[in-house]
Amino acid sequence: METYAAAEVQKHEPKSTGMSTPRKKVPKILAVINECCTGCAGSPACVDYCPVEDCMYWVPDQDNPPFGVIEVDPLTCIGCKLCTSKGPDGAFLEGCPWDAIDMVPTPEWEALHGKLPY
Repeated sequence: METYAAAEVQKHEPKSTGMSTPRKKVPKILAVINECCTGCAGSPACVDYCPVEDCMYWVPDQDNPPFGVIEVDPLTCIGCKLCTSKGPDGAFLEGCPWDAIDMVPTPEWEALHGKLPY
């Protein structure tokens, strides 16, 4: 299987802040933004909950400024679920109010995008 090659992407503000140390292993699940993302009008709730520096970041909509969406860097995501809005039994917690973040098993993600290098 091919290894995932990250594209050169400019990570715009707002970006997540927090730990900047490299993760030690590939997580069992990864956060993936789905089509429900609205970007929360430039003030996304999910970004504030992410504990990893530059893992979640703004991607402007070039055709419709000032709109945009959030993306997750699969090379830095630790699978902590803090960005999601669902807790045990679907209880609403914090994070994304639009259910725009899916937690995808890493093998499923790798089958589509290539094996993560770490």
